[in-house]
Amino acid sequence: MPKDLDALLREERVFEPSEEIVENSNIKKWMRKHDIESYDQLLERSKNDVEWFWDEMAKDLEWFEPYNIVYKWKPPHVKWFLNGKFNIVHNALDRHVKTAKKDKFAYIWEGEAGKVRKLTYHDLYREVNKFANALKSWGVGKGDRVSIYLPMILELPIAMLACAKIGAIHSVVFSGFSAKAFQERSNDAESKVAITADGFQRRGKIINLKANADEAMKDAPTVEKLIVVKHAENDVNMHEGRDIWWHEIIENMDDECETEIMDSEDTLYILYTSGTTGKPKGVLHIHGGYAVGTSTTLKFVFDLKDDDIWWCAADIGWVTGHSYIVYAPLILGVTSIMYEGTPDYPDPGRFWRMIEKYGVTVFYTAPTTIRMFMKFGEVWPQKCDLSSLRLLGSVGEPINPEAWIWYYKNIGNDRCPIMDTWWQTETGMFLITPLPIAKLKPGSAVKPFPTVQADVLSDDCKSLTEKGGHLVLKTPWPSMFRTLYKDPQRYIDTYWSMFENIYLSGDVARKDKDGYFWVQGREDDVLNVAGHRISTAEVESALVSHDSVAEAAVVGKPDAIKGEEISAFVILKQGFKATDNLKAVLKKHVRTEIGPIAQPAYLSCVEDLPKTRSGKIMRRVIKAKVRGEPVGDISTLANPEAVDGLDKAI
Repeated sequence: MPKDLDALLREERVFEPSEEIVENSNIKKWMRKHDIESYDQLLERSKNDVEWFWDEMAKDLEWFEPYNIVYKWKPPHVKWFLNGKFNIVHNALDRHVKTAKKDKFAYIWEGEAGKVRKLTYHDLYREVNKFANALKSWGVGKGDRVSIYLPMILELPIAMLACAKIGAIHSVVFSGFSAKAFQERSNDAESKVAITADGFQRRGKIINLKANADEAMKDAPTVEKLIVVKHAENDVNMHEGRDIWWHEIIENMDDECETEIMDSEDTLYILYTSGTTGKPKGVLHIHGGYAVGTSTTLKFVFDLKDDDIWWCAADIGWVTGHSYIVYAPLILGVTSIMYEGTPDYPDPGRFWRMIEKYGVTVFYTAPTTIRMFMKFGEVWPQKCDLSSLRLLGSVGEPINPEAWIWYYKNIGNDRCPIMDTWWQTETGMFLITPLPIAKLKPGSAVKPFPTVQADVLSDDCKSLTEKGGHLVLKTPWPSMFRTLYKDPQRYIDTYWSMFENIYLSGDVARKDKDGYFWVQGREDDVLNVAGHRISTAEVESALVSHDSVAEAAVVGKPDAIKGEEISAFVILKQGFKATDNLKAVLKKHVRTEIGPIAQPAYLSCVEDLPKTRSGKIMRRVIKAKVRGEPVGDISTLANPEAVDGLDKAI
């Protein structure tokens, strides 16, 4: 990678949280207790005494046997809370049923068709125990792997927690993935049992998930049993001797189950994340440090209190759902919303009606979702009472300033701070993030969480300010992944080989003069235009800042003279038409916003952009189309028809 990345976009607006939010925040109360007066003092003290900070955090959890060493760091490997005996499920469920929390709702679930299910902590505890006993009856025990291929239904967290309770290792595969993806992940994990559902609802249609699972099981030699949840009640084929209904196996199971005593460093789960090349990487997380890291960050970043209604609108198939729908909220004992369907079904008001209906106080979603709602306009959130909201959040990719402002104004009513969190499947928890006491700059993830030492480095390991470079982490954190499953050398080669004893995130970022971090996207999403290295995210952000644009995707098109030229695709907001004049205006707008070098050479207006089922724009497909290359596997696309739309635009 060439030395530096040009950082062209500048954002000068600053937003401060209200005095009420600051003074009542969990982090401010904790700071008072420890005689810490300011945000900067908090960051400095925790950086200088990592053991003190995380030892304090770990005391909030219950240990079967106490740890005697906070952490041991021998790069690139770390261990946290050594010799401690622990189980994450004891902290997420068992301890709560001994208190008044047992009668509090753990989950309020709403299906796409409107059906509602509610589980108290005691209900969830019993359901987890019954399914854990069922797994044990099939010979599943400590260290065995279980592949879970379920939609956003309550049986998904129940299955995860049941595995963890008995010491089994779960591997959740996103229900939008293909049969082949499920098969590859099940085989790599050598899973003993797999779990799926008959089907689920998507935009009013039933998706036959069992058919996908059957296809995957044709070559899954280690899987002995396939457990099937009856959810959509569509007709499915049950393979005699292998398949069994969930409701049948739990029918006579005891609703008490002893929790396995685990070592702090024992494996909790494997989650596969796509590599840029080759097979998916099996990211391995553990019980102890992961529990401490995720619960601490949720408590302090999103300031959750006992009476909050928390809605992380992600899918549990991704790490966001593992950490912040399942484990951390349950450890904190809060009520979470779960939703089965798509954000804009049956219309773009679905999310806002649910916030009003359930009195959601803290809401966390992705920039892609926000930009989709921008396309539909302000009219939909204006129909609903969103006054229950206190804090907002953003996750999954950098949020461009104009989307940030729209979110702040139209959803947060100019009063809800936005916690723009940067983290990864590999990190397990938020690493660069605001706290509710921080001044906010739209588009910036602000500063590292206490104890976390992040930096932006050049190729020759020099720290950069106001210049783009490699986003790196210099110190360990409790919930960091321990290795890649069955591939320790790839773990070292991918994350630790570029800089000595420094974690390479694979993202590019810049750090401004105030120490605020601006993540600019993946290193793969960088253009080289006439010797200038430009982040696609900056050009996309400039395009979306125009009143007519809802979403944008930018890729490079090879050019014999410049190396690459910028090719942009935009989705217009409702009410705007794609004319030659508007295209010229948009090109000029980018030139004005970030300079002539970033002006797109090509600009097309499209109805849709190819996206994964998690909502991320698949730039790889767009790039292949622009370059006239095969698009490759598009089985994980939510909207394969968008690929045909690109043909008409190019």
